[in-house]
Amino acid sequence: MRNSSRRCVRTGAASCRAPSSPPGPTAGGKVPNEEDVKAPRLNVDDVIVVKKSRIRTAIGGTVVGNFMEWFDFGIYGYLAVTLAVVFTSDLPDPWGLLVTLFGFAISFLVRPIGGLVLGPLGDRIGRQKVLFFTMAMMAVATALIGVLPTSSAIGLWAIVPLYFLKMVQGFSTGGEYAGATTYVSEFSPDKSRGFWASWLDVGSYVGFAAGASVVALTTIVTTNVWGETAMVDFGWRIPFLVAIPLGIVAIWFRLRIPETPSFEAARDDQNGTALAPESPFARHGIVGIIRYHWRTVLIGIALVAATNTAGYALTSYMPTYLESEVGVSNLGAAVATVPVLIVMSALLPLIGKLSDKIGRKPIYLIAAGSTIVLMIPAFAIMQIGEEWAVFIALAMVAIPVAFYVAVSASALPALFPTASRFGAMAIAYNISVSLFGGTTPLFSQALIEITGNTYMPAFYIMFFAALGAIAMLSMRESAKRPLLGSVPTVETVEEARELVEHQDEDPFIDTSTMPILTTRSPH
Repeated sequence: MRNSSRRCVRTGAASCRAPSSPPGPTAGGKVPNEEDVKAPRLNVDDVIVVKKSRIRTAIGGTVVGNFMEWFDFGIYGYLAVTLAVVFTSDLPDPWGLLVTLFGFAISFLVRPIGGLVLGPLGDRIGRQKVLFFTMAMMAVATALIGVLPTSSAIGLWAIVPLYFLKMVQGFSTGGEYAGATTYVSEFSPDKSRGFWASWLDVGSYVGFAAGASVVALTTIVTTNVWGETAMVDFGWRIPFLVAIPLGIVAIWFRLRIPETPSFEAARDDQNGTALAPESPFARHGIVGIIRYHWRTVLIGIALVAATNTAGYALTSYMPTYLESEVGVSNLGAAVATVPVLIVMSALLPLIGKLSDKIGRKPIYLIAAGSTIVLMIPAFAIMQIGEEWAVFIALAMVAIPVAFYVAVSASALPALFPTASRFGAMAIAYNISVSLFGGTTPLFSQALIEITGNTYMPAFYIMFFAALGAIAMLSMRESAKRPLLGSVPTVETVEEARELVEHQDEDPFIDTSTMPILTTRSPH
């Protein structure tokens, strides 16, 4: 055990606290009672202090990764018809499009594998190292798609390297969002975690809007200058190649971000004391996470499903729905979608800040409630088919999405203790996204084909909103509270001193969940 008398007010660097495990079963299986264990006491040296300038650097370094991930979604989704011609020209039209869209599905099938590998790895070697790795993989794979040979050059074999690169992207994104949300949550002060973490999804939706915009701009310029076949001839490569400078910038940002102080503290706790293997606060692999946190994982899966069925309907499915069921052109869908996404993104920090005041659970309740109230009217207005009607309908769909995603990056990681947070997040998030989020376009369209009812996507989204609302009732409120398995995080030393002084009457401080020294009464 290290010397705890030295100065150790943390400023985002490595921990220098003498740690111990939270109260729980002893090594012999005995559960100590109140006479055995005094309530752990916080000292100023225990509190993590992270300056606002370091928070901005950390948040910026993670936002770029989500931007890159959704930039790829945007360009691949809006280029799907063109890519079908480029890579499957020997196949009949319906099959060519399906084969191309299967590449999108492959990336989601691989995501859980990436999460299962990269999540526990992030709990073991650090968040920053894994996030740098995922960013590099993602940027390289996206750029390489832009230089692939086409079916006119090598026939149907052209689809093989495309599938491979989509698998690489899927593997990397399996660790990206789980790691990024873990990172921003651990680097954010407890009282403003909702605000800071919400910027992560600002990057997501701005990235998607940027991808759609690049495709639209490239289409307009190339067709006007080189003719109608320009996009198939070479124009499709341009949006993917734009990922090269974007990737360089993103990787540079990832190199600059430090490790989170909460992870450093948890790692020092693991190395400094022998946490009982059965302690839920110890670091666990996949089996241990399922064993000790399966209920919380199920809550996370339900919340992620509610969030992403609505989110992927707004982004990935709307271009298809508007074109096939409403008769709006692909370019028209992009023109309507991009401003909605930009406005929605601008609102996310405001909603995140609101969640810091009223809590994450009320925001989730607003999200689920507005989904159930607005989805049917939104799809009804969409059927009008006019540009103004499409814009209003998309804005109505975006309202619940904004409330969902504004708190996702702060609420979901807070479900799990620090030592296993990355791994648990990777399991819950990627399983849910793969089974429910990424399949939203497929299931929504299939339900329309089976029933002939164009409102089926709305019912599909509403169903998961109801499940998410039920799960939310069992969720632990995390606003204003330290993360499980972590000591409090503040912005200034003055805040740390005030927090320690008033810890006894502070309803948000529960030292039994924190890795601080436990003082035992003498026998």
